Amino acid sequence: MSEEKFYEEFEVFSRKKDGLALEHKFSLLAPNREMAFVMAKENFFRREPIKELWVVKRSEIRMMGQEEREGFKKLDNKHYRETKGYTDLPKKWKKFQEKAK
Repeated sequence: MSEEKFYEEFEVFSRKKDGLALEHKFSLLAPNREMAFVMAKENFFRREPIKELWVVKRSEIRMMGQEEREGFKKLDNKHYRETKGYTDLPKKWKKFQEKAK
Protein backbone atom coordinates (compact mmCIF):
# COMPACT_ATOMS: atom_id res chain seq x y z
CA MET A 1 0.00 0.00 0.00
CA SER A 2 1.45 3.38 -0.93
CA GLU A 3 2.08 5.97 1.76
CA GLU A 4 -0.26 8.47 0.11
CA LYS A 5 -3.23 6.10 0.30
CA PHE A 6 -2.44 4.77 3.78
CA TYR A 7 -2.36 8.19 5.45
CA GLU A 8 -5.16 10.73 5.29
CA GLU A 9 -4.99 14.45 6.02
CA PHE A 10 -6.88 15.72 9.05
CA GLU A 11 -7.48 19.24 10.32
CA VAL A 12 -7.45 19.84 14.08
CA PHE A 13 -9.57 22.50 15.80
CA SER A 14 -9.94 23.34 19.48
CA ARG A 15 -11.99 25.52 21.79
CA LYS A 16 -10.47 26.76 25.05
CA LYS A 17 -13.74 27.65 26.80
CA ASP A 18 -17.48 27.47 26.21
CA GLY A 19 -18.64 30.40 24.14
CA LEU A 20 -15.34 30.88 22.32
CA ALA A 21 -14.93 30.12 18.64
CA LEU A 22 -13.17 27.02 17.39
CA GLU A 23 -9.60 27.74 16.29
CA HIS A 24 -7.72 25.83 13.62
CA LYS A 25 -4.55 24.53 15.25
CA PHE A 26 -2.74 22.33 12.75
CA SER A 27 -2.99 19.61 10.12
CA LEU A 28 -1.76 16.07 10.55
CA LEU A 29 -1.42 12.79 8.65
CA ALA A 30 -2.88 9.65 10.19
CA PRO A 31 -4.05 6.24 9.00
CA ASN A 32 -7.61 6.78 10.33
CA ARG A 33 -9.87 9.12 12.28
CA GLU A 34 -9.28 7.43 15.65
CA MET A 35 -5.50 7.62 15.34
CA ALA A 36 -5.75 11.25 14.21
CA PHE A 37 -7.78 12.05 17.33
CA VAL A 38 -5.27 10.30 19.61
CA MET A 39 -2.36 12.13 17.96
CA ALA A 40 -4.12 15.49 18.28
CA LYS A 41 -5.08 14.82 21.89
CA GLU A 42 -1.53 13.83 22.82
CA ASN A 43 -0.23 17.00 21.23
CA PHE A 44 -2.68 19.27 23.06
CA PHE A 45 -2.73 17.86 26.56
CA ARG A 46 0.99 18.52 26.83
CA ARG A 47 0.67 22.17 25.84
CA GLU A 48 -2.55 23.78 27.02
CA PRO A 49 -5.88 23.00 28.63
CA ILE A 50 -8.79 22.88 26.20
CA LYS A 51 -12.55 22.42 26.44
CA GLU A 52 -13.12 20.74 23.06
CA LEU A 53 -11.02 19.07 20.41
CA TRP A 54 -12.31 18.49 16.88
CA VAL A 55 -10.55 16.36 14.28
CA VAL A 56 -11.96 16.51 10.76
CA LYS A 57 -10.93 14.69 7.60
CA ARG A 58 -9.73 17.35 5.18
CA SER A 59 -11.61 15.64 2.34
CA GLU A 60 -14.88 16.17 4.26
CA ILE A 61 -14.44 19.93 4.52
CA ARG A 62 -16.27 21.77 1.77
CA MET A 63 -14.13 24.43 0.17
CA MET A 64 -15.47 27.46 -1.61
CA GLY A 65 -15.16 27.25 -5.38
CA GLN A 66 -13.73 29.98 -7.61
CA GLU A 67 -17.19 31.12 -8.70
CA GLU A 68 -18.25 31.46 -5.07
CA ARG A 69 -15.07 33.43 -4.25
CA GLU A 70 -15.97 35.93 -6.96
CA GLY A 71 -19.18 36.67 -5.06
CA PHE A 72 -17.15 37.87 -2.07
CA LYS A 73 -15.21 40.52 -3.96
CA LYS A 74 -15.98 44.06 -3.00
CA LEU A 75 -18.65 45.68 -5.08
CA ASP A 76 -17.39 49.17 -4.31
CA ASN A 77 -14.54 50.96 -2.58
CA LYS A 78 -16.58 52.80 0.02
CA HIS A 79 -14.30 52.46 3.02
CA TYR A 80 -16.71 54.34 5.23
CA ARG A 81 -18.77 51.15 5.30
CA GLU A 82 -15.94 49.37 7.11
CA THR A 83 -14.46 50.20 10.49
CA LYS A 84 -10.98 50.45 8.99
CA GLY A 85 -12.26 53.42 6.98
CA TYR A 86 -12.32 55.41 10.22
CA THR A 87 -8.71 54.89 11.30
CA ASP A 88 -7.73 58.44 10.41
CA LEU A 89 -10.78 60.01 12.07
CA PRO A 90 -8.90 61.22 15.20
CA LYS A 91 -6.38 63.10 13.01
CA LYS A 92 -9.14 64.66 10.95
CA TRP A 93 -11.06 65.67 14.07
CA LYS A 94 -7.94 67.26 15.58
CA LYS A 95 -7.33 69.28 12.39
CA PHE A 96 -10.95 70.37 12.35
CA GLN A 97 -10.76 71.53 15.98
CA GLU A 98 -7.52 73.45 15.30
CA LYS A 99 -9.09 75.28 12.34
CA ALA A 100 -12.15 76.14 14.42
CA LYS A 101 -10.05 77.96 17.05
